[in-house]
Order: sequence, then structure tokens, then C-alpha cells
Amino acid sequence: MAPFQSKPHYDILDGLRGVAALLVIAYHVFECFDWSPVPHGYLAVDFFFVLSGFVIGYAYDSRWREGLTVGGFFKRRLIRLHPMVIAGAVIGAVCFMIQGSVRWDGTHVSTGWVMVAMLLGMLLLPLYPGAPADVRGNGELFPLNGPSWSLFFEYIGNILYALLLRRLPTRWLAAVAAVSGIGLAGIALHDGYLGVGWSMVDGGLWTGLVRMVFPYTMGMLMARCFRPLAGVRGAFWICGVVIVSVGLLPLAFSGMQPWLNGLYDALCVIVVFPLLVWVGASQLSTSAMTHRVSHFLGALSYPLYAVHYPLMYLFYAHIGFDGNLVAIGKMAEVWPVALALPAVSIALAWMCLRCYDLPVRRYLMKAIMMTQHSPSSANSDESM
Repeated sequence: MAPFQSKPHYDILDGLRGVAALLVIAYHVFECFDWSPVPHGYLAVDFFFVLSGFVIGYAYDSRWREGLTVGGFFKRRLIRLHPMVIAGAVIGAVCFMIQGSVRWDGTHVSTGWVMVAMLLGMLLLPLYPGAPADVRGNGELFPLNGPSWSLFFEYIGNILYALLLRRLPTRWLAAVAAVSGIGLAGIALHDGYLGVGWSMVDGGLWTGLVRMVFPYTMGMLMARCFRPLAGVRGAFWICGVVIVSVGLLPLAFSGMQPWLNGLYDALCVIVVFPLLVWVGASQLSTSAMTHRVSHFLGALSYPLYAVHYPLMYLFYAHIGFDGNLVAIGKMAEVWPVALALPAVSIALAWMCLRCYDLPVRRYLMKAIMMTQHSPSSANSDESM
């Protein structure tokens, strides 16, 4: 909300965020079947956290010295993130009611509780398992738009950054990353995977916090210590292939112990994803085609992640489930709809971006700028 020094923009990192968002969609399309081509697609969220930590540190670390306040930082982050949080909750409620307002076990949910779930989702307030507003009956933090769980932890990461992490000396930030990395590895080895944080069941709130803190602080640490690698060409395409390849590896081979899958997850988050961000940030100049692809995917990535999941309610209703959350429909029977889902998700995300997200953000930024320039609100930034 105040003029700051501009910095080079990492187009490649924007594009990689889009690749990860597409991987998440593919994972959600197939997660209800016995077989999935991207069984490790859930790890794309951990890549988001590494990337978010790096971008936050890169974009804001120097701005505190230029006059950025805690209130100003929170305003910027709310304007950037929250319009799509609201959109995702509203679209989730609409899709849930279109499919009949029915839980997984077939019981009907009243419109009143759907509205309560929508309001809580709009405010990004999580639900405990078994709450009356848990309209899907799956124990999710945000039952009308499941992926909002990661945005909830993103907000926590933003708060920790503004109040604490940015103030830490680099060695202490490294210590936080190291300790949380050990905790993350322990969770992965114990549970056999890192698909945690979307529910409070079995300590999911705390494991989700650890799942966010390590990649987030690692990204911030990288932003402080970043030195570009020399001679990196085709970084977007190389890193994009690696991200997709991470998702493609099967969850388990014949006779494989679960902890080995957890070890794979931990290595991806602790080693592979930070390396991908470092490589992606090392190449600023790109070809015209790479720039166009990265720009498109980057612009679409957040709206795509924020609004795609409600469409899954309609897809899951089309498939049908028994009382044990086992899909009745087979992929051979529903594959045309499954293939259409990513295209429909992209179209919906693009419409939300152009017709809602960008206009709302421009309006809010303009309104705050006008408020700050009025004599009666000279200190409004500090008071919030």
C-alpha cells in the first residue's frame, strides 16, 4: 500500500505453481478409485508451501525497512488470498446443494447447516470432526471446499512470518527449519505418508502445522541465502517434469513397507522441492513461449486450486458411493466425465480470475490507497 522497490519477477516459479495445481486436480479426480495415475499428487501442496515461503521472504524481507507495517502486510495478504477463499466456499455450497446436500453415507443435510458451513468456510474457520456443519461427514476442516485447509495453514504461516520469523537471525531461522524438518520426517515415517492436515482426526491439526512450518521456513531461508545457479537452461520444463514425476510414482510396490513411502515423501519435501525452487529461481530470462506458458499457468494457479474441488462433489455424486466411501462407479464407466473435469475446472478458474478476483483485488487496493491518503486515517495501517 506504499511504494516499494520493484524486484525481478520469477515467471518460472509462477508456471511451476500452475503445474502443481494441475497435479492436484488430477489427484482429486482419481483419489476415489482403486487406481490413480498420480498417487503422490498430494505432495504438490508441500511444493506450494516451499514456494510460498520463498516468495514471501523474497518479496517482503526488504520492505520492512522501507516502511511496511504488520497491518499493511496483513492487508496485502488478505487482498491477495481471501477473495478466492470466499469464492471457493460459495461455489462449494452451490455444488453441494446441486448434488442433493447428501453426505457420504447418504444422509441428507439441512440447508441451514450448509449455510453455516459456507459462512465458516468464507471466514476460514475450521471444523472439528463430527460437527453438525461437517456436511460431507468426512471430518474435513472445510467440508465445502477441502483444499482450503492448506490456505488456513498458509494464513498461519503469514502470521508467524509477520510477527516472528522475519525477525529471526538467519541461523535461528535455519534452526527452526531443521527442527521442523526432523518433525516432518518423523510424521512421514510414522504415518507412511504426508497426506495430513486436512482434518483434526488423529492430531491432524498439529501434523498439518508441522507440514506447513518446515517447507515455509525452508523457503524463507532460501530467499535469504539465494544465489542463482549458473547455466540453468530450460528450468521451467525440467522442473515441471520433475514435479509431475513426483506425483506419478506409485504409493507402494509389492511387499513395500509403509515407512518407505513416508521416506519418499519426506525426501521430496526436504530435498527435491527446495532444489526445484532454487533451480526455477535461477533462470530469469526465458523464451517467449516459456514466458507465455508460465504467465498463463501462474495467473490461473491460485484460482484453479481454490475453486476446482467443489466440482468434485458433482463428480462423486455421479459416481456414487457405498457407506464405506468406496466408489460404486468404475473408471471405465465414467472416464469421459473424468477427462472433462480438468477442462471445466480451468474454465471456471479463468472466469473467476477475470470476472471476480482481479476486479475485487483492484477495488480493495484502490479503496485502501484512498483511505490512507485521507488526513483522518493517516495511522490506520498501524491500528489494524
